[in-house]
Amino acid sequence: MRSSTPKPKPPGSQAKPATPPPTLSGAEPPAKAAWDDSTQALARNTLVAGGQQLGLSLSDAQIDALMAYLGLLHKWSKVYNLTAVRDPLEMVTLHLLDSLAVIPALLRHLATPHNATERAALAGHSTSTPPSPSPSPAPASASLAAASAGKPAQAQPIRLLDVGSGAGLPGVVIAITCPHIQVTCIDAVSKKSAFVQQVAASLGLAHLRGLHQRIEQLDAPHDLVCSRAFASLADFVQGSTNALAPGGVWLALKGKTPTEEMSALGPDVDVFHVEQLQVPGLDAQRCLVWMRSAAIP
Repeated sequence: MRSSTPKPKPPGSQAKPATPPPTLSGAEPPAKAAWDDSTQALARNTLVAGGQQLGLSLSDAQIDALMAYLGLLHKWSKVYNLTAVRDPLEMVTLHLLDSLAVIPALLRHLATPHNATERAALAGHSTSTPPSPSPSPAPASASLAAASAGKPAQAQPIRLLDVGSGAGLPGVVIAITCPHIQVTCIDAVSKKSAFVQQVAASLGLAHLRGLHQRIEQLDAPHDLVCSRAFASLADFVQGSTNALAPGGVWLALKGKTPTEEMSALGPDVDVFHVEQLQVPGLDAQRCLVWMRSAAIP
């Protein structure tokens, strides 16, 4: 009896050798790590070490709040696609530390005597007596400690608007580390602003709110208007002009220095400082572009 020869399988039906998914070099544990105790411990250690490298003395309560925010971000992103980054360990570097890198520069700006005097004058608290000389701005760690202790450096609340905030970056991080700043995270996507509201409620951040609205429709004044990977500088400034208080400044967190974007700005916008940032654990360029109305000296 002749043995039958098996027929060849059609193309594409043959068994293929298993190919392991790509992993990041040096990543531990592998991508899409589960949010278990070991991952949380590693994330916390990375966060603490990164904060120290940035010169920030984060309190235990602030670390706890940042970790709780990270947990909520990881959980909600599974359903609502809040961020393309799904590995919580990558979120620490790409989201938390990337946002924390702004804090030292922000605190130095707010501690500048000129800004304090100008804000008091705009609030109607100036007097004919010139202010006494102020000491040099304190280091970021000292300013952060004072803010955490409920000792705001300004007489009036500082209002910050985070434009196109998405999942609250950097707005939520600023609210956690700088409780003396009233933070509004605005986004045109309702699920993202709803998430920020949930974070504010879960963490007890009364000075944080998520706002579902287009930036062009907002005209409430803010001392600081910031954005992170939102739009070109020209579009960012044009869209948020009505939301900037007199004497206020724009802050744009960018990758490499956006030379072409800066040259595209009109004569009514003054780029008065471009600050290079170093994000712990991130091998990429980051900078903070400071802008104000050209009419402000």
